[in-house]
Amino acid sequence: MESGGGQKELGCLGQLALVGLVAAFILFALGTFRGTALNAQASPAQASPAQAAAPAQTAAPAAQNPAPAHTAPAAQSTAPDAGATSPTDVVGIWQGTLHAGRDLRIEIKITKAADGTYKTVFYSIDQGGQPIAASKTTSENGAVTFTIDLISGKYEGKMSPDGKTITGNWSQGPNPIALNLERTTPDNAWPIPEPVKPMAADADPGFDVVTIKPSQPGQGGKGYGLNGRHFRAIHTNLNDLIAFAYGLHSKQIVGAPDWFGIDLYDIDGVPDVPGQPNLHQMGLMVQKLLAERFALKFHHDQRELSVYIISVAPGGPKMKVTSAGPHDPTPFFFRAFGDLTVGNMTMKDVAAWMQSSITDKPVVDHTGLTDRYDFKLKWTPDDSQFQQFRGTNPVQAPPAGDNPDAPPNLYTAMREQLGLKLEAGKAMDDVIVIDHVEKPSPN
Repeated sequence: MESGGGQKELGCLGQLALVGLVAAFILFALGTFRGTALNAQASPAQASPAQAAAPAQTAAPAAQNPAPAHTAPAAQSTAPDAGATSPTDVVGIWQGTLHAGRDLRIEIKITKAADGTYKTVFYSIDQGGQPIAASKTTSENGAVTFTIDLISGKYEGKMSPDGKTITGNWSQGPNPIALNLERTTPDNAWPIPEPVKPMAADADPGFDVVTIKPSQPGQGGKGYGLNGRHFRAIHTNLNDLIAFAYGLHSKQIVGAPDWFGIDLYDIDGVPDVPGQPNLHQMGLMVQKLLAERFALKFHHDQRELSVYIISVAPGGPKMKVTSAGPHDPTPFFFRAFGDLTVGNMTMKDVAAWMQSSITDKPVVDHTGLTDRYDFKLKWTPDDSQFQQFRGTNPVQAPPAGDNPDAPPNLYTAMREQLGLKLEAGKAMDDVIVIDHVEKPSPN
C-alpha cells in the first residue's frame, strides 16, 4: 500500500502550472504561476478564475489582503527621461496603477535598440515584480502600443503633447481596463521587489502553515498559483488536487467517492523549506497535504484506458520553439473556452494540462518531441470538452453552427495550426486505486 505522499510520479507536469484563476488574480503568470486560466467575467474587477465561461484574465495570485491604493510619484518624477531623445520620445520609465479589483502598481521600462526598435519590459510590482518582455512595441505620432504574447496582454495609449503622461488601456481579454501612465526617473520609480530565490532543487517540501476551507458558494473558476512563496488553490475538488499532484485525469482515479468531484475547497499556505518551489515541488506539497489532511491512501495499478493520443501530423510540427529559458514562466491559459495560449512547454506538459482542463479522457504524448514550444490554438469546443469546469463556469462557447468564421473543432485545429494529430485510442496507463480517504481535518 502506498500513501498519497509517495514519490512515484504519474505524468509530472514540469514546473508550476495553473488550472485556473480567481477573481483576485489579474495579470497572468509572473514567476511560477501557470497552467490553464479562464475568467468567467468580462474584466478582472469582476472576474473569477481559470475555467470560466468568458475571456480569461490571467495573472499571478493576489496577496491575502487588497493592496493599498498607490499614486504616481511626485511631479518632479514626470520629467522626460534622460534616455529620451525628445520630450515625446517614449523611451524611459513609466508607471501607473491598474484598478482591477485590487490596485496593482505597474512599471514599464522602454529602451531603443541600435536598429531603432523599441524594447519594453513590464513589471507588476504588487504581484512579485518579475520582468516580462513585450513581444512588440510601437510609438508613432503619440500613439503607444505594446503586446506581450506570453500572457496575451496588450496596452494601447496616447501620449500627452508634453510627453509626461500616457492615457491608455490594458487588456487580457475583450474588455480593456484603464491604465494611465506617468513618466518618472530611476530615482523616483517604484522599487521593484527582489525576486524570490528558487527552492533547492533537491528539497522535498511540505506545507509549514496551510488552511483548507470550503469554497464560497457562487465563486467561479478554479486555479492554482504562487505569489512568491505563497501557494493558493481556489475552488478545487479532490479530482483537481490529485490531478495537480500526480498529473492524472479523473478517469485515472479508481474507487473515489462521489464527493471527490463535488466538494470544492480553497487552500492557502507556504512551504516548510526556504525558497520558491517549482512545479514538481508543489506537487510534493499537495501530495503530502492529501495524505495528512485528507488521510488519502491509495495504490498504483496499470489498466487499459480510452485515451487521446497526440502524434506529429504529416508535414511536421508547426509550433515555434520557445526562446524562453527552462526556468522562465510556462503559461497555459484560456482567454475563452477554445482560445488557448501556451508558452515554454514540452509536449508532455501540454498533454498533461490538456487532460486536466480540456478533455474527457487522459491524453498521452506520442510525438517524440523534446523541445519547449510557444503557440496559440483556437477551436470551437464540443460538449465533451471542459467538463472539469462546468460546475464553476457554466457558460460555454456557442456551437459553430452555420457561422462560417467559427474556428474548426479541436482535432482539425491541432492539425492545421500546430501540425499535430489528436486521435482517440487505447493505451495502458497508470491509475491510482483509492484505499482510504476522509474529508479534510479542521484547520
